[in-house]
Amino acid sequence: MTEDTAADPARRYQLYGRRRGRPLRRRRAHLLETLLPTVEIAPPPPGSGTDPAAWFGDVRPRAVWLEVGFGGGEHLATQAARHRDIGFIGCEPFLNGVASLMTLIEDLALTNVRVLPDDARPLLAGLADRTIDRCFVLFSDPWPKARHAERRFIGPSTLDQLARIMPPGAELRLASDDPTLIRWTVEQMTRHPAFAWTATCAADWRVRPDDWPPTRYEEKAIAAGRRPVYLRYVRR
Repeated sequence: MTEDTAADPARRYQLYGRRRGRPLRRRRAHLLETLLPTVEIAPPPPGSGTDPAAWFGDVRPRAVWLEVGFGGGEHLATQAARHRDIGFIGCEPFLNGVASLMTLIEDLALTNVRVLPDDARPLLAGLADRTIDRCFVLFSDPWPKARHAERRFIGPSTLDQLARIMPPGAELRLASDDPTLIRWTVEQMTRHPAFAWTATCAADWRVRPDDWPPTRYEEKAIAAGRRPVYLRYVRR
């Protein structure tokens, strides 16, 4: 995903990276055709002030959490299984990852997950103020080349949108194993006045909290000898 003027609805959102990978196994392909339409949402019109809780039917969730770029869906599905009274929205443009999440939704009998199989930024632009109580951006594409820095998701305009849709006290969780992206993220978060870093000691960013399920990518990074960093910010 890119980081551009998400606050400007007139600008076209450009998506970088793959949409598809290897051919899907039969079950996953079947679930994309049958299960995805029952949980899929479309991005609301920019500036429409849509309440995301309305996407969960008659039983209103006590909170709504958002994961941007959920990869294979392991973290999202585990959180949704642990917190069935919370509504979860997951955004992921890579269809193989969406198909992976579909298998987890079926296996865990999850009814509290909604999916946007696309870029998250149009969704942010259409949500009402103060409607997302927690947001996760975990192991996003680092775009390590300097000329691609503007493609990183965390940046001024997306942080402005997140600040708008998150109420005071809401939590933004970020993780990466890429040193370039970690530095970039800390710099961007430090500059933005709406978010406060909760860390008080090194363990706060070096050790994954117990309520933070691992992802497949994180486990591969650790196996390869890379040390992830876990960042937690609170909406001021």
